[in-house]
Amino acid sequence: MQRQIYTEEHEAFRATVRTFLDKEVLPHYAQWEKDGIVSREAWLAAGRQGLLGLAVPEEYGGGGTEDFRYSAVIAEEFTRAGVSGLALGLHNDIIGPYLTGLATEEQKRRWLPGYCSGEIITAIAMTEPGAGSDLQGIRTTAEDRGGHWVLNGSKTFISNGILADLVIVVARTTPEGGAKGLSLLVVERGTEGFERGRNLDKIGQKSQDTAELFFNDVRVPKENLLGELDGGFLHLMTNLAQERMGIAVAAISGAEHLLEITTRYVKEREAFGRPLAKLQHVRFEIAEMATECAVTRAFLDRCITEHTAGTLSAVDASMAKWWATELQKRVADRCLQLHGGYGYMNEFPVAKAFTDGRIQTIYGGTTEIMKEIIGRSLLA
Repeated sequence: MQRQIYTEEHEAFRATVRTFLDKEVLPHYAQWEKDGIVSREAWLAAGRQGLLGLAVPEEYGGGGTEDFRYSAVIAEEFTRAGVSGLALGLHNDIIGPYLTGLATEEQKRRWLPGYCSGEIITAIAMTEPGAGSDLQGIRTTAEDRGGHWVLNGSKTFISNGILADLVIVVARTTPEGGAKGLSLLVVERGTEGFERGRNLDKIGQKSQDTAELFFNDVRVPKENLLGELDGGFLHLMTNLAQERMGIAVAAISGAEHLLEITTRYVKEREAFGRPLAKLQHVRFEIAEMATECAVTRAFLDRCITEHTAGTLSAVDASMAKWWATELQKRVADRCLQLHGGYGYMNEFPVAKAFTDGRIQTIYGGTTEIMKEIIGRSLLA
């Protein structure tokens, strides 16, 4: 079926993204994978190309459009290219809304121009060694000392943790407030007491720097409070739907791409004197995956349309996230199996897609939490 959600402007933007990937990313990506981190020059190149701060008003150097379809194009093209390290989705779609929606005018003028140019790389620090999806378990504290906050605690699994120049830290500002006692504080590179731990060794997404962060008596200026005091939980919940949509869009794109390359492979690869594609089992596998991808794509495109219009519910975003990511996981496993021994070799794209995509059902809220959100809405 022909997709109906994109205009000529979106397709022109897609061409720009592909050109950027061809010139600024793919020639260097193997080295980034070895290094465990991308080059800062790639972020600056993305800024020059207008790929950062799509929803930021033009007066601060951004693209001036809140049309989520542009972000969806980036997610689709980066996924098809097998590029996971340059986390534009994290920067644009997860962190961006906090800065544009919660920052004061002074904060916007201080941070947004560099955010859009690629000079300021961002991260958000929620997860702790003892608190993942359960935000009520956060132990990082920020004590009010009059003219500043004193921040203490640690975070882990923080994407962009090594490169980040600006980190939004979720901290407890009211000890007895539970989820309602959390606030968002912005910690900038070079602040005394802010230290980075290991660049964590993951099974996939090797070029995406993922780090431990430590805060030891960090003095955070009062003017670096983002949003309302003790309003962090509400702020986080408000922006989760877009984060989950970004993950879902990447997931269905990843599944479709794996299906494409596997379809080509089984047509070319022979077993028992004939192409694998001539075997009924293989045809059934391809048929099942193609149907599941087509049905999922129809739902995801509807969700993209709803989100662009501002009408997507948190429940529908959760449905999209858990279904698309679980589909990606299944398709990756089945496609690797159809590649046989070659599927286990890193030189084949299916192997990298298998390990890179495994995190999709975990970050942004696990599959189990997505089901809990959906179930509660139906049985409340």
